Amino acid sequence: MLTNNKTIILSNRLPVKITEQNGEYILRSSEGGLATGLGSVYKQGNNVWIGWPGIDVPKERQGEVKKLLATLNLIPVFLTTDEINLYYEGFSNEILWPVFHYLTTYANFEQDYWDSYKSVNEKFKDAAIEAVNDGDTIWIHDYQLLLLPCLIRREKPLVTIGFFQHIPFPSYEIFRLIPWREELISGMLGADLLGFHTFDDVRHFLSAASRLSTSKLSDNVIIHKDRQVVVEAFPMGIDADKFEELTMHAKVAKHSASFKASQEGLKIILTIDRLDYSKGIIQRLQALELLLQLHPEYKEKIALYMIVVPSRDTVPKYKELRDHIDQLVGNINARFRTIDWVPIHYFYRSFSVEFLSALYSTADICLVTPMRDGMNLVSKEYVASRTNNDGVLVLSEMAGASKELNDALIVNPNNIGDIMRAIVRAIDMPIEEQNARMSSMRHIVKKFNIHLWVKNFMDKLKEVKQLQESLLTKHAVQSVKDQIALDYKKSKDRYIFLDYDGTLVGFHGDIDKASPDQELYDILNKLSSDPANRVVLISGRRYQTLQQWFGHLNLDMIAEHGAWQKQLNEEWKALPLLTDKWKQEVKAVLDTYTDRTPGSFIEEKSYSLVWHYRKVEKGLGELRANEIINHLRLFIADKGLQMMPGNKVIEFKNIEVNKGKAAQNWLYNQNPDFIIALGDDHTDEDIFKALPPEAYTIKVGSNISAARYYLRDYKEVREMLRSLTK
Repeated sequence: MLTNNKTIILSNRLPVKITEQNGEYILRSSEGGLATGLGSVYKQGNNVWIGWPGIDVPKERQGEVKKLLATLNLIPVFLTTDEINLYYEGFSNEILWPVFHYLTTYANFEQDYWDSYKSVNEKFKDAAIEAVNDGDTIWIHDYQLLLLPCLIRREKPLVTIGFFQHIPFPSYEIFRLIPWREELISGMLGADLLGFHTFDDVRHFLSAASRLSTSKLSDNVIIHKDRQVVVEAFPMGIDADKFEELTMHAKVAKHSASFKASQEGLKIILTIDRLDYSKGIIQRLQALELLLQLHPEYKEKIALYMIVVPSRDTVPKYKELRDHIDQLVGNINARFRTIDWVPIHYFYRSFSVEFLSALYSTADICLVTPMRDGMNLVSKEYVASRTNNDGVLVLSEMAGASKELNDALIVNPNNIGDIMRAIVRAIDMPIEEQNARMSSMRHIVKKFNIHLWVKNFMDKLKEVKQLQESLLTKHAVQSVKDQIALDYKKSKDRYIFLDYDGTLVGFHGDIDKASPDQELYDILNKLSSDPANRVVLISGRRYQTLQQWFGHLNLDMIAEHGAWQKQLNEEWKALPLLTDKWKQEVKAVLDTYTDRTPGSFIEEKSYSLVWHYRKVEKGLGELRANEIINHLRLFIADKGLQMMPGNKVIEFKNIEVNKGKAAQNWLYNQNPDFIIALGDDHTDEDIFKALPPEAYTIKVGSNISAARYYLRDYKEVREMLRSLTK
């Protein structure tokens, strides 16, 4: 089947550089890794890439630039100088960048920045909406567009949206410092799939999302507004083949030869960074200084080639950093240089990719020691360029790449002594060890390249969409309710299974206060007075409570999920062969958790125990619930018990006790021509699964269920039950 669905990529910058020469706009494609990787996507068919062209284009010439870009499947979002200053330089780089890199003291929380960030994200949304159709896939990139997933989702609920963040995501304690944190999280949760470089970033995001929104967490899936959002790590790769092939290039060979000749007899240490305070440049220089001080035997034996690519050096913080680097390099060179030797060769400029390739392939050691980095591709480019399997990579544990390249010498970038010792070890490393480490890293860099990264992300996005669709039950809209009412009318023998809490009444903080009201009594009376109806109340509550509330009605009742049962006009009976001997031990464990968790309490039923945490501080309750589950998991399996996490509760009960089995029990030897079951909890899933496929099964409050349909809340349930009795 051919579809016309397209993929739309959105990022702050388009993958081209535009320059103006003699009044004419010239396009050059960009060298970046992302542009390379996504080239295979946006250049195909009717796919497009939307972003800022990188210069301020006057209104009267915007049409001309649009036309020029359209030939390359690119769509521009034009930004004014003001917007670039406030949204990009301001919010993105003076708030998000420092906070996400854990340098909160550098953050500048200006309201103007936020206002502009919102309006530019709206601009991107308008461009996307113009290009997108239902069924299309959208892939949004990076921290400049955190609000965009939700903005697009609001207007186009049926598109598939992926989001990838290329910088770290900080821990909740750091992230919560941002005044607009809730808006940023809900912006991101508009996506179907959220990607980060490392599992640490995934964990941090899940923690922030669960605390700053009303969403529920289950492993790495967030249920937000009845939609699953999957959060996953996708470590980004590079175009490894390109870097390998570059080393054979004539230009590169020429650079390499002259470089080797000029540095004969020296061990070359290479560092390449953009000018930024997150890159650890100062600490690295201090480590080299310490090395020359403590190990004078390495004087005239090593040389550091340090390339710093200019970036934002008109911004005070960056200018300050640049001055600090200049000063430190000057001091070290002045202190240790000899007539024919300088320890540091420092270049504040950018170089061609051929020149960098020559440096990568000739440097004996590559030093990559950022204080924080999402991934850091320099480390991977160095590895890809080492075609002889020699050389040593010294890598910061704070770079995402350290999670994959663990054959590098891993260092703590704040520990200058640690960096110095790693350099010494690298200088003295025997060639066999270099070969073993490098070949293992080269294998990883080659396999997990940029193309596999793109493929993995896009495949997962499809999978998430299928997962969402497979779990969605249909809303019981009017036509469905009419069909149910019609079948109800035609039938002569009906079974109606009703859960209580959350299905017939709303939730209440105090479980004893959720008693039935007059309206509910009227509905149940009407239903049970029809001789064709068998109304079965099936609840997790204690049988004494159900007796007190409903004993006077013509109902069958199942209490404590099936442990106690009462047929119409008969006494309550317990399931045979049940034991409660296990309760003592489980209760002792639960007591210790209750003592440590303010707001939690234990409810004891005859054959089960329930630990409630609906009044506990958000986050703490979930944490304790997980601790309890892990603590008691083996004991439960051993004793033939069942542990059931529910809505702010965990219930422990005998394995024979199950709402599904209880419902089947009621239907044994019966052949009703109409069955309906309503429930809101995952204990009710047992009923939905146990009933025959033609039964009407309805989940309340969520559209993720084995039931055939869902209703939004208990009010919709009451309304539907009322309509049946009319």
